[in-house]
Amino acid sequence: MPPSKKVTVRDILAKKQNRIPITMLTAYDYPSARIVDSAGVDIILVGDSLGMVVLGYTTTLPVTMDDMIHHVKAVTRIKPRAFVVADMPYGSFHISPEETVRNGIRFIQECGADAVKIEGGRERLHIIERLLEAEIPVMGHLGLTPQSYLKIGGFVRPKSDEECEKILADARALEQAGVFSLVLECIPSDWAKILQEELSIPTIGIGAGPHCDGQVLVFHDLVGLTPGTPPPFAPRLVNGYDLFLKACQDFVQAVSSNTFDQLIASEQQNQEKKGEPYGNYP
Repeated sequence: MPPSKKVTVRDILAKKQNRIPITMLTAYDYPSARIVDSAGVDIILVGDSLGMVVLGYTTTLPVTMDDMIHHVKAVTRIKPRAFVVADMPYGSFHISPEETVRNGIRFIQECGADAVKIEGGRERLHIIERLLEAEIPVMGHLGLTPQSYLKIGGFVRPKSDEECEKILADARALEQAGVFSLVLECIPSDWAKILQEELSIPTIGIGAGPHCDGQVLVFHDLVGLTPGTPPPFAPRLVNGYDLFLKACQDFVQAVSSNTFDQLIASEQQNQEKKGEPYGNYP
């Protein structure tokens, strides 16, 4: 059983200091949140990646504040032990510092999130500082930043020396501003190693090699709910897509062949063997 004490910012910082790896997974709804929280992850990220793995978009750009509010509320209804971070979607922090703070407060007050995440470096310092003034913890995000899809012309992994220097300078500035942790997405592992050794705040990698203080993955990639080839940095530990497909095919076959009652009887027997009542519907 995972520990029941609620994870806090202090716990996450202490893991960095004590060299204990940090675990983070995405969740976008009540059932996935129950699974990842029961697994004992430190941080649940309600990412704007929901646009691509849940809502069917090809990028994260169409995801709105209303979308994020809806999904963060679903996640926090489980009353998670894990620390919950809500992604600030595209457009929610680009208009003004005042609107940024207002949106950040919505995640805390309406949804019960514990922090927000913002993509970008030194160009975001003025809004990050305003969020921190409003007592809202902020997680940074550097490297491949999906919300910059149109500006950079795709999901482009940074590689050049110039990009390296910018990321290093951005990370130092974000730490100085007061972010409590930093996601590093798809940067070379030697860059991530430099930051892990230099920064006092935790670095959490996704496609950034083994040297970060923690790792994050998208839930749907980890459990194989996205068909096709997963990203090279995302191990598929179970093929959930095929498992769920097989279950649905068995249902179609049972109903079509008038054997659905046999499925119900078989499940009832399984539950009785476990000493559990079958079903609780009136």
